[in-house]
Amino acid sequence: MRSRSHRIAGAVLLIFLACPSGASLAQTKRDKSVWNYDGGVFFKTDGSLPNGVCFRVSGRLDSPEFFDDLKRVDSDQGAAFRRGPETVTHFPDELLLSFVIHDQPCASGLKQIGTRIYLTREMMSSLKLSLYWKHGVDLRAVGNVAEKSFSVEPIVPYDRSLSSELPKRFEWAYQLAIPGKGVPLTDSLVLVFRAPGGRIAARVAARL
Repeated sequence: MRSRSHRIAGAVLLIFLACPSGASLAQTKRDKSVWNYDGGVFFKTDGSLPNGVCFRVSGRLDSPEFFDDLKRVDSDQGAAFRRGPETVTHFPDELLLSFVIHDQPCASGLKQIGTRIYLTREMMSSLKLSLYWKHGVDLRAVGNVAEKSFSVEPIVPYDRSLSSELPKRFEWAYQLAIPGKGVPLTDSLVLVFRAPGGRIAARVAARL
């Protein structure tokens, strides 16, 4: 398996495990369930760096109008994707992958040692993002990814009077154009964030 990696800078990010991503179960019967994908496919996961910093990645895979009224119908015959009377089998030629990253306290199961460390521009620039299309157990690297937008915004504390006393915190936001031509809807888009040395810091999948 070949891997394509993208470096995330404090001014540039890299390219991200979730559940039946962002779908909502609209209807359940004995032999059939229907999942709605209006608004796209949402995902969220938590990650951590070797230095003890924990962070959250959350985002959406979308394409103008494509996911409107798109449904997955699960039945005894398997899964089928439909938009009204039309059967849909493949993603559109281009998808928009949008996600944000910010630090957060580590989960209770992760022991934090000493003073809490916050996510910095330098830490973000050391991350690398790899994108894959996953079919069954097979992964194939996604090529020709284009950055649409990027921003870094400060996170303002609830009590603004304490801003000068508290460590500076930021939220990184990205939007990437992902080629989807010829990709079946049964495939999922996997995002893998790696820390220096190749350790996986976070992994999440946008899947229908």
